[in-house]
Amino acid sequence: MKLHIDPTRCQGHGRCYTLAPELFGEDDEGYGTVLGDGLVPAGQEKAARLAVANCPEHAIDLSEGS
Repeated sequence: MKLHIDPTRCQGHGRCYTLAPELFGEDDEGYGTVLGDGLVPAGQEKAARLAVANCPEHAIDLSEGS
């Protein structure tokens, strides 16, 4: 699984990095960023899906491929 944030849709609510701090961070302006290469480590799939489901702008994409 791989995460991606669309910066044109992100409004900086911070739910992603609040719900899944091991997968997301924030930039200097409070917008969400994907940590590392975006690949979801084993055992973090539930946290990734929770962040996706709670993004008000639907700015987070989760693909099943690598």
